[in-house]
Amino acid sequence: MTHSTLLTLLLTTPFAAPLLPLAQRLLPHLQQITQLLEDFRAQPVTPAATRAFELRLQELLRQVGLDLTDWTLNHLETEPLPDRLHHDGQRYRRRDPSPNTIATLFGPVCLRRQLYEDLEPGNPCLFPLERCLGVVAGAATPALAERASWWLAQHPQGVTLGQLARDHGVRWSPETLRGVTAAFAAGLEAHRPAAQVERVLGWLRQACARRGRHRPSLVAGRDGIHLPMREGAYKEGATATLTVYDRRGRRLGTVYLGRMPQPGQGTLSEQLTALIEEVLRRWRGALPRLAYVTDDGHQPAVYYRRVLSRMRHPRTGERLQWQRVVDFYHAALYIQRLADALFGETKKGRRWARRMRRRLKEKDGVKRVLQSATYHRQTRKLKGRRAASFRAAYAYLRRNGKWMAYWRYQGVGLPIGSGVTEAGCKTVFTQRLKQSGMRWEVAGGQVVVTLRVVLLSGVWESAVSRMLAGQTFPWPGVKGPQPAESGENAA
Repeated sequence: MTHSTLLTLLLTTPFAAPLLPLAQRLLPHLQQITQLLEDFRAQPVTPAATRAFELRLQELLRQVGLDLTDWTLNHLETEPLPDRLHHDGQRYRRRDPSPNTIATLFGPVCLRRQLYEDLEPGNPCLFPLERCLGVVAGAATPALAERASWWLAQHPQGVTLGQLARDHGVRWSPETLRGVTAAFAAGLEAHRPAAQVERVLGWLRQACARRGRHRPSLVAGRDGIHLPMREGAYKEGATATLTVYDRRGRRLGTVYLGRMPQPGQGTLSEQLTALIEEVLRRWRGALPRLAYVTDDGHQPAVYYRRVLSRMRHPRTGERLQWQRVVDFYHAALYIQRLADALFGETKKGRRWARRMRRRLKEKDGVKRVLQSATYHRQTRKLKGRRAASFRAAYAYLRRNGKWMAYWRYQGVGLPIGSGVTEAGCKTVFTQRLKQSGMRWEVAGGQVVVTLRVVLLSGVWESAVSRMLAGQTFPWPGVKGPQPAESGENAA
């Protein structure tokens, strides 16, 4: 089809006539694509030629997408525009349009959007078109901001910037990347709880529908991890998990929480408590078995004592019965310490430790382990470090013995180890925040942690959809139907 034929067709098609300038803009690209196809077919087909063909075609198609996006976004606002605008209790007056370069999936475009100035001096201006489009941090469309955030959740800053330049033709400074991803993460965080609750409720429904001899279980956990900080030494961040197990004791899924170092870990406690209570508030089936599986660290123990042991059902007000479980593998480490104190690093000590680990999983296991340790202690004269190590390990097992009934936990389908939560520390923090040479500030690290929590919980798409659905902006200055206007938001 010749250029003149195409233009004639557009002119005779009523709905397409306004697109004539766009068609003229795209014709050179179509010519280049046609020439590329002909050139590729005219030469010997080799792997090198195929690679070059694909890369060039991708580049041309991205340029087509960029021109389409540029033209479309810059033809959304239509005259007549209102001279005055009321929004969120503020009054604005119309000024001249102002250009702004924003990044899209196809590359950067210059958006010529209408500016409205706040009548009250000193307040920021308003750009209604950017609000309608959902432009993030004044620098990126929602799709590009999501892509950048998805990359930053999994890769270092330099890798992310390189990926954006290579795949999207977007060349940002580190500051721009941080601003966009911080804004996107804040938006996701507002909708993460609802998305995670829906995810957990779905697993509970699956658990109840499956066969097995146990009640479905809702298991909480939390653990700390030391992180390299830019100012000062390592400090402790924290992860929390909420996991659903089916009637056969099999894990169906886990949602994660994570916070950078904070004295007392109050924010993590609030988030975990809110998540648990909302799940129980919305769950209408039989109450699942509730368990809390952790080591005997300070913060996990404080959370159980101050929160879970006092928690009441959010709908009925009845006291909830949480089964606390101290991690079996931490208990096994203290058995090994007893063995080393009693026997040293000998075959006899290793045999005794193996036997005690098996005994720990039997009825009255802790009692029998302590009895055996006491017997051997009486036959040996322990001094110095070995005596202190024995006393500390013995006290740990005795203090936590009431939460080490592993034979009973396994009998009702509960996990006896906190491996899910410890793995959460590795996936949420270690894999991304503890790479070679990394040092973090709390705010910057929390952006990455927030993005990883949403991604690892399997609620990325849900949280993004919820976030974008809540960002509608009633603006009569753009073409097409608008969200319903109400009250002070009406233009």
